[in-house]
Amino acid sequence: MKYLGLDLGTRTLGVSISDMTKTIATVYGVIHFEENNYDEAISKLSTIVEKEPIEKFILGFPKNMNGSVGPRALVTLDFKKQLEETFNIPVEMQDERLSTKEASGYMITADMSRKKRKKKIDSLAANIILQTYLDKRKE
Repeated sequence: MKYLGLDLGTRTLGVSISDMTKTIATVYGVIHFEENNYDEAISKLSTIVEKEPIEKFILGFPKNMNGSVGPRALVTLDFKKQLEETFNIPVEMQDERLSTKEASGYMITADMSRKKRKKKIDSLAANIILQTYLDKRKE
């Protein structure tokens, strides 16, 4: 069984997947949907869940820098509930503060063009979220 890492945006859902040993996260891709249409995101995610043996979702939790829960985090909590109800698979929340900035930094260091960074940022952020969770489990 594998874990699926998710980075929820307003129009995209970055997706990464663990290996069977739950040690290494790998970029899976990005799901695009109409702005704030999370039903569409869930529907498209079901294709992945049907193909892969998913044991748990690791969903990025966008807390404010001071640790408080803002509007984006509330949307994410609603999405968590929707995931659990739709797939009957547990969802763990992973603090994602600075994951997008970290992903962007990696791509800038790799001298990736702005256009390419825009296409890959969500899946790489999902990968960072999942890898952080996996690393934390091993401690």
